[in-house]
Amino acid sequence: MTQTQRLREMLASGDIFVAPGCFDGLSARLIQQAGFRLAYASGGAISRGAGMPDLGLFTARECADRMEQICDAVDIPVIADADTGYGNALNARRAVRQFMRAGVAAIHLEDQTFPKKCGHYDDKSIVSTHEFTQKIKAVKDVSGDDLILIARSDGLAVEGFDATIDRCNAYAEAGADVIFFEAPQTVEQIEAVGRQIQTPKLINMFAGGKTPMVPLATLKTWGYQLVIVPSDLQRAAIAAMQRTLAVIAADGDSSALSDQLVTFKDREAIIGTDEWNDLNERFAE
Repeated sequence: MTQTQRLREMLASGDIFVAPGCFDGLSARLIQQAGFRLAYASGGAISRGAGMPDLGLFTARECADRMEQICDAVDIPVIADADTGYGNALNARRAVRQFMRAGVAAIHLEDQTFPKKCGHYDDKSIVSTHEFTQKIKAVKDVSGDDLILIARSDGLAVEGFDATIDRCNAYAEAGADVIFFEAPQTVEQIEAVGRQIQTPKLINMFAGGKTPMVPLATLKTWGYQLVIVPSDLQRAAIAAMQRTLAVIAADGDSSALSDQLVTFKDREAIIGTDEWNDLNERFAE
């Protein structure tokens, strides 16, 4: 069974699944080892990991290369952030083929203009509904059933709630498998999205964003099936690195934080060094 087929089974189950956000192979492996059945490859986190803001600066090729590293590191489905498809319908088709070769189970495309912005930034702009439905059709034409297509709309901040609902339903009619209504700002809006869109739904939830936090059980009753938490792992890693660097700067080493660091042995277990060494011995002359 492919990872796309696994994800389709999960969507068909009617249950709700959380996909924490990863940005490299190590963070993806930690997600799997924590028991999650899905990982979300966050475009924003990947871009920030390269030292750049989430402003559409990362290219499709750079992102696809990182997706390949992430997919190689885990045995669970990976949902990939493909931004706008990095241009028009033809650019999106080419990007999707690259992402599929990397091994992702699903991608989400958004209806922002290119280059895009983080969904929780202000001053976004979006393309017409017709232009984006054509992009969806172009992507489905090249991916077929081998990839789950998640259509994301950033229309709320631009056109308002009702117009964005209309957009989302048009995207579903054009062939999107899952709908992602980005950045609802009230609990009432979250519930209304669940009620007014019948296609499977994804919601983005993280501390400090524009969307209020809602318990998983409630989201499930409102018809949501996927919850992504894009950048919390990276934000936690940044804070931990800053604390460690401050101690190193003050003391010359990190021994004062030794109880907060994974051991050398545990680090090697996480990345599977023994398994690689066993393979090396197995195939050695």
